[in-house]
Amino acid sequence: MRHLRALCAIADAGSLHKAARQLGVSQPSLTTQLRRIERALDGELFLRERTGCRPTPFGRTVLGRARPLVDGMAALVAEAQAMARGPRLRLGSTASRALPGWLRRLHRRWPDTETSLVVDGSPHALLRMVASGRLDVAFVHEVEGSPLRVPPGLEIRVLMEREPQFVSMSLDHPAAARPVVELRDLAEDRWTVDPSVDGEWDGLRRVFAGAGVDPPVLHADYHTAASLIVSGEAVAPCQPTSGPRTDMAIRPLAGDPLAVRLLLATRPGEHAEAYEDLRAAYREAALGAPPYRAWLHHHASPLLAAS
Repeated sequence: MRHLRALCAIADAGSLHKAARQLGVSQPSLTTQLRRIERALDGELFLRERTGCRPTPFGRTVLGRARPLVDGMAALVAEAQAMARGPRLRLGSTASRALPGWLRRLHRRWPDTETSLVVDGSPHALLRMVASGRLDVAFVHEVEGSPLRVPPGLEIRVLMEREPQFVSMSLDHPAAARPVVELRDLAEDRWTVDPSVDGEWDGLRRVFAGAGVDPPVLHADYHTAASLIVSGEAVAPCQPTSGPRTDMAIRPLAGDPLAVRLLLATRPGEHAEAYEDLRAAYREAALGAPPYRAWLHHHASPLLAAS
């Protein structure tokens, strides 16, 4: 089963690097495991390309048999654990400033329910976990222009149809003196992006191409990116709910060229209350971020009228 899970992770992530991060192993270890599986099956399962991995025809056949087994085992384990532990709510989310407020509201609503949280940069991984029964609810984002592959059988509720992505920079960056930043003013800056976040690099690349700019790009996780931004070595797209921070400037981009759609995924008919609590928590986070609050007022957002 461990080998089958590894094959599914590689296929879903599209690269050994991303799959290794999701599985919590090193890339060399996963590469060795894949070679061992291919030797045992006497066939090549993936084509290694410069941009990642994709299944061979033989690999697609093996994956077609493997996925139902992996999902079935995950569902069996999840159901057995739920029966043993009593009431439980298993949440998944990409990174969001709304999470603390969401958890607080859920604990208040269901004080006797055990709540767990999985934070993952991959919306696709979280959606698959809901579909297989490993999560009850997933709060994810969909980068504009990079539609998510939603597994069948999930119910999707839209929290925000279009959330603009702002840009973070050092406090002494020349553009930080302005309330709204033009993309061309950042064309000579290094941009940093986390390649493990589904669709984010593709979305940013489309925005650059549309604006006719080609800035240098650093691929790094956002913990590393924060120190690069503060020191003035890079700028980065960020959620508008970010901040306020005393060591970093967060500004909207003129015309809002980069955006995401915020979604909540559940199984059909389940956990409608979780959506209402998430909406209230998101509104709280949005109004607590001055640049985003100003943006919402400027655009007369319906979020301002939410109760």
